[in-house]
This record gives sequence, C-alpha cells and structure tokens, in this order.
Amino acid sequence: MTTVLRAHAEDQHAEELAALARSDDRPRPPNWHLSPWAVVTYVLGGQTPDGTVITPKYLGSRRLVEVAVATLATDRALLLLGVPGTAKTWLSEHLAAAVSGDSTQLVQGTSGTAEESIRYGWNYARLLSAGPSRDAMVASPVLRAMETGGIARIEELTRIPSDVQDALITVLSEKTLPIPELDDEVQALAGFNVIATANDRDRGVNDLSAALKRRFNVVVLPLPEDTDSEVEIVRLRVGQLGEALSLPTELEAVDEIRRVVTVFRELRDGVTADGRTKIKSPSGSLSTAEAISVMTSGIALAAHFGDGVVRAADIAAGLQGAVVKDPVADRLVWQEYLEAVVRERKPWQDLYRACRELG
Repeated sequence: MTTVLRAHAEDQHAEELAALARSDDRPRPPNWHLSPWAVVTYVLGGQTPDGTVITPKYLGSRRLVEVAVATLATDRALLLLGVPGTAKTWLSEHLAAAVSGDSTQLVQGTSGTAEESIRYGWNYARLLSAGPSRDAMVASPVLRAMETGGIARIEELTRIPSDVQDALITVLSEKTLPIPELDDEVQALAGFNVIATANDRDRGVNDLSAALKRRFNVVVLPLPEDTDSEVEIVRLRVGQLGEALSLPTELEAVDEIRRVVTVFRELRDGVTADGRTKIKSPSGSLSTAEAISVMTSGIALAAHFGDGVVRAADIAAGLQGAVVKDPVADRLVWQEYLEAVVRERKPWQDLYRACRELG
C-alpha cells in the first residue's frame, strides 16, 4: 500500500467534513459544501450534534476567520496578508477544502510565474495539428475553479511579476476569462472565488496595482499573541507532522517547545521576556513555522539517534540554523544572545553548552 507523505486537507479530514455536512442545516451559498458557520467550525474546531469532534486547524482570532469566510461568500476575493510563518497557506488550504471540497486548484507564485498559470496555455501538438480549439487549451487552476464554481488558491501573490498579477483583474471584476483566440470566454459559476496569500517581508516583492488591490478584501494574520498560544500551535503541528512522518508523537517535548518559542519571541521582539535586557534581532522572521521545523527536526534526532527524549542537543542545531541566516551579521546576534541571555539562565545551561559545542 502506497502512503502519501502529505494528504490534501479534504482527504486528511474527510470524516470531519462529512460529519459537518450531515448535521449542517444552515443556508449554504451556491456550490458550497458547507455553510459559512460550518466552515468556521471546521477551521477552529468544535463538535457536531452527533458527537464528532472537529479538531482545530487554525489557532487564532475567531473574528478574523469569520471575516475571511464571509468575504468568500461575496463577490470579493480574499487576500491573507502577514509576515512569514503566520499560517496563511495553511488557512487558505483548509478554507478551500471546507468551502469547495477541493484545495488543489493552486498557483504557486514565483518570480518566474507566467500568465498561462493564471489564464490558460496550449497543447502545442494539438494546436499545430487541429488549430485553436477548447481541446487544445490547457486550463489553469483559476480557469478550472471558474468552470466548477470552486476556490482557486494563489500563493505568494506579491512574488508574481506585476504584469502577470494584472491578468486577475478581469477575472475578479467581471468573473469572466476572455479567450480571444477562439472568440469565446469562460464565465465563472456561482461559488467561484480566489484566496491569495502574500507577505511584505520577502525580497523580490511586487506591489499589487491599485486596480488589483480594490478587488481583494485583506485579512491580516498576526503572530500568536502570547507564548502559551504559540507553544500550543507548535505542539499541535509537531504532533501532526510526527504522525505523517511516522515519528514517535508520544515524545514529551513541551518544555523544549517552550524554550524554542521563548528564544524566537525574544529575538523577534528585541527584548527578553522579563523586559530587562534589550537584544538585537536577526534578519530572519523567526516565525511559528520555523519553530515547528526546529522541533520536528529535534524529535527526529531524538527518535532515531537518541533515547527518545528530546533534549537541548537535539534542538540546538535547528535553533542555530533558524536564527543564523546571514553568516556574518546574524552570527554576531546569536553569539551575543547566547552570552547575554542563555548563559545567564541556570535552567538553560544545557542549551548553552549544546549551542557552544556547535561553534
């Protein structure tokens, strides 16, 4: 039996979606699989009348999720904005899965993304043999979502060149995609919408034109408000990743998670948790996603090369790699933090030694 490394949200949580659909008696917009209320319940967690437990997919403000879902029920597209690691992609996938039952209509934005990725391309063998026709077209994820009344996802919209971004304007304003080669058009079915994600801290950002900005409702996803919230997010995601990767998810690593999260928050804020010591911040974002990566790596080390207990030595390398992105400036920041903060905390002496041993 072949095991998929990472199942799509609608496959991984198919039972929860089915249970919500069975008990969902609230009004649903056209072509939505669930009502807006049930979509929010799927994302934030809860329980159905028949007792099915809905696990939380996103830990954050309920109001922000409600605004996002309400936007998708209108003719406005949704733009999830935030610094790297604020679960923009994660939330967009689960919203698409709950609304349309399909999170795979995805355009990954890069500096090399072409207009065909948003509009359509051509099968040149058919084009040369039979001329322009619908059969010779290669539909983009956006076009397929228009034809089915589904949700199209565009990741890292601001990394896409500006002239390619503007191919969305007609789609979002007229809900139509012209095909001039065939003197034809594709009109979006009810339920079609776009969820885009973007961050303004990435290098190579292409600002959205004013015309395109007007067609989006923007929801800004913040970093977790406090340490406890961030620890819980990391714990849940590390457990899910550990299960997918067949790592021992019963490993008790909450103390190490709290240390990693504390280090990241202090370096992000430029001050220690007690507010007594100011410190320099590195060039990286040190997001929650980075903390999840550090802990997943640490659990893998403890499981395969240790005794199954996550210790400071298991997280030190990942922690240092997350902080030191610039080998010159960030290394100085990290060394100063180790000497001024980590070294002075008696319970953290094992972490200090493990990091110093790495050089």
